[in-house]
Amino acid sequence: MKKVLIPTKLDSVAAAILKDADYDVVQESNSNIVALAKTHSDTHALIVRSEKVTAEIIDALPNLKVIVRAGAGYNTIDIKYARKKDIDVMNTPGANSNAVAEEVIALMLADARYIVPADASMREGKWEKNAFMGHEISGKTVGILGLGNIGQLVVKRLRGFDVTILGCDPIISEERARELQVRLVDRKTLFSESDYVTLHIPENDETRGAIDEQLLALMKKGSTIINCARAGIIDENALRKVKKEKGIRFLNDVYQKDSEGKKTVADIADIMLPHLGASTFEANFKAAKRAAEQLIDFDTKGITSFIVNRAIPDGLDEAYCELANTLARLCHRIMGEKATTQRIETSFYGLLEPFADWLLVPIVAGIWDEFDSTMDYKAASDYLAEMGIEYENRLTDAHKGYENSMTVDLTGAVDSGTLKRISVRGTLTEGNLMVSRINEFDKLYFEPKGHTAFFLYDDRPGVLGAIGVKLAGRGINIEDMRNPHDAKTNRSLAIMKVNQPVPADLIQEISKEINSVSAFAVKL
Repeated sequence: MKKVLIPTKLDSVAAAILKDADYDVVQESNSNIVALAKTHSDTHALIVRSEKVTAEIIDALPNLKVIVRAGAGYNTIDIKYARKKDIDVMNTPGANSNAVAEEVIALMLADARYIVPADASMREGKWEKNAFMGHEISGKTVGILGLGNIGQLVVKRLRGFDVTILGCDPIISEERARELQVRLVDRKTLFSESDYVTLHIPENDETRGAIDEQLLALMKKGSTIINCARAGIIDENALRKVKKEKGIRFLNDVYQKDSEGKKTVADIADIMLPHLGASTFEANFKAAKRAAEQLIDFDTKGITSFIVNRAIPDGLDEAYCELANTLARLCHRIMGEKATTQRIETSFYGLLEPFADWLLVPIVAGIWDEFDSTMDYKAASDYLAEMGIEYENRLTDAHKGYENSMTVDLTGAVDSGTLKRISVRGTLTEGNLMVSRINEFDKLYFEPKGHTAFFLYDDRPGVLGAIGVKLAGRGINIEDMRNPHDAKTNRSLAIMKVNQPVPADLIQEISKEINSVSAFAVKL
């Protein structure tokens, strides 16, 4: 009988399901997790919520095969050390989504009708009816930044309030947005036209501090911003400044650290909650039920969905995963930030063909930062389906001689009437990532690594010199360059690897100087 240790206050449904499946379940939430681990060293599986699972705990469980996080985030688990010990780590994403979506609505209503201060006033024996004249949500415009699972649930929960809903998300297709009755707009439009802005994006290197002074300054006077996502996505000092000028309301449930102590947003938050987004009995029940069911499926059927520290399968060089991710990022960057992806097509040649499903994951993660690269094919395909994006892995012709290479094609809408298709192919050469083709420009063989600038232009003499002069004027040195020409279109592509980032204003300046068709810089 396999033992499952549950050292947390998890809904009892998990233990009940596991016991019915003939597991030996030990659930104890009041004891130290390290002590429990040492007492139950024969544990086969560990189910936790927010408890830290350290190397010490893993070492105390020599028979441990799987750790299940009953929830989405797994930053409290040492997943790398678990992998070294051949231990799989799973999570249960989505179990808490509805709870977070409903919390957004609760915050909006509580603030609009002054529920918190009015309650406190009444308990003091006061009758300040005129002091708490509120607002109605009906008829307002709500902007949702991030239309993933939680964002889409917020849309559904808002439907009964007769509001106009704006959405901003580079992933979701126009068709899916129409189904949700959401008008897709860019960030600036969303912030400038909304009475309420609710945030549902991940925190990473690109989104950290993304809600900056420029965006916040666009908000209407007296409008409201709600953050039940991640603390770091808002520039607190910028919010502090703009709030003072425009009287913006700030409703918050997330912090840099979930613990006691003074919070940095205490002076600017109109409502503060102790990260209650997932704290409902229903969410706890769903997470517990999923954790138990996933463990049983893992043990009895070998289902590896939602493993977040996967090992690379036998026969696949890990560098090809990096290549797939890099090609997808490059393809998406060439497509343009404002384009909405509608279709993804892939081709895998040679030894890569059997790993097509596996390689879809780094491709999806390369295009959209919010998708976890440790997920599996099912999660990736479900993610694309949820966003209304078509995916096709094409049959390949071995006679083309591409050997172990891959092609990633993106089709997206640049505007309401224009579709754009970008195709990139790459391979490994002597262990190095190589891009061999971008659209019609073949035999490139440039290494996608480091700071790189791209310029597509109508071919004529003197363009490369003009680019070089502009770069040199900012102290930027060209370390490598490719400059293929396409006779059919009379266009050339300049790919320049440089020694430092190329500022956006310089890219624009060069683009104007050479009258380029497109120009951008990226770190690969």
